[in-house]
Amino acid sequence: MALKEKITIIERKKLGDSRGWFLKVIDGKEEGLPNHTGEIYLTHASGLNQVRGNHYHPKAKEWFTLLEGKAELKLKDMDTNELYSIMLDEDVPQTIVVPPNVAHAFINIQEEPFLLLAYTDELYDPKDTIAVTLD
Repeated sequence: MALKEKITIIERKKLGDSRGWFLKVIDGKEEGLPNHTGEIYLTHASGLNQVRGNHYHPKAKEWFTLLEGKAELKLKDMDTNELYSIMLDEDVPQTIVVPPNVAHAFINIQEEPFLLLAYTDELYDPKDTIAVTLD
């Protein structure tokens, strides 16, 4: 199976008014959600070409949604070495679901910072985070 077919992209709708905006990232109806709670976290990249990630997880599955900014998500299937890239933009909300054994790196493509929300179905285990360089 090609890497593009292993990941899932879920289109999201950002609702805005004079107070700001609201974006539901996980509504509990997504396929493959675990029966237990994993970890939810935010990642911030401060400027142009700053990189977050550059690793993969043999066990963990992760859901990523860019909240602010623009970023390039580089992916590598560690089983086949296939590469794939997705451009992320806060104005086009998407949740990217990355399965185990797919390396991922988020690269800030503008001077302004990006803010990324993530969920993982596993609690942090340093043995399940393997460093790679994709940027």
